Amino acid sequence: MRLAFLGTPDFAVSTLAALVEAGHEIAMVYSQPPAPRGRGHDLKPSPVHAFALEHGLPVRTPVSMRDPEEVAAFEALKLDAGVVVAFGQILPASVLEAPAKGCFNAHASLLPRWRGAAPIQRAIMAGDAETGVEIMQMTEGLDEGPVLARTRLEISASETASSLHDRLAVAGAELMTRTLAGVAAGTAVATPQPEDGITYAKKIRPKEARVKWTRAAAEVDARIRGLSPFPGAWFELPTDKGPLRVKVLLSALEAGSGEPGEVLDDALLVACGEGAVRLLKVQREGRGPQEAEAFLNGRSVPAGTRLG
Repeated sequence: MRLAFLGTPDFAVSTLAALVEAGHEIAMVYSQPPAPRGRGHDLKPSPVHAFALEHGLPVRTPVSMRDPEEVAAFEALKLDAGVVVAFGQILPASVLEAPAKGCFNAHASLLPRWRGAAPIQRAIMAGDAETGVEIMQMTEGLDEGPVLARTRLEISASETASSLHDRLAVAGAELMTRTLAGVAAGTAVATPQPEDGITYAKKIRPKEARVKWTRAAAEVDARIRGLSPFPGAWFELPTDKGPLRVKVLLSALEAGSGEPGEVLDDALLVACGEGAVRLLKVQREGRGPQEAEAFLNGRSVPAGTRLG
């Protein structure tokens, strides 16, 4: 089919690559405008934009798809379908209805659970046992369109947002290409989403990243893994020069009890409001991620230390 692809982050690149590999005609790639990235804060293209340039695909980076000139340019493409994966803009009806067969979105949750901006992180943080990818026909409502296909993935006890992101990206790419084949053949069927079980995956707020040791260990562990690697859950480690902020990128549940935030041994077992968590991977300010053993080689954190 003749397609437009609208996407921005790494998560979307897998699907664009799969569409190219499947032989679809990519009439235009849309992505968010170049933004400051890296230490120099130089303007750099998004991952989707960079992929398109590397593969000779035409690219547009509109500030708003609601701009009448952008809508007209989109309509002029004479598309069979639009494919949207984490684009980052709300699309108006004029754009959604322009392609002959409509626009299709790959969303990283089992709808209607976790509609919205941060479904991967929220699923882990909530302790969900499974999640997945669904392909929906887009409507003006936020992730409210009827669903054409789904893939389910189990969330393991050691899953982080990073590892789940990568697995879902691959699953979503395969599911989108398979679904579009059905759309092209006229065999795809869209089913309305259930009206019950709706939840919203709100954007992660900075204040959510601080570890609250008074919470139960299962909740602390889920929050740590759900925020890894970005923005990264963090705590304060007392030092003779004042509190040191440390991110924790991986943890595991273990038996133990004590005052919330109390280190229970010399290997970063920390008491929570109920139970305890073992910190497995951490990152101090200005440094790269480290396994707990390597971190402790440079800075001991003895039993009895109270983390903030």
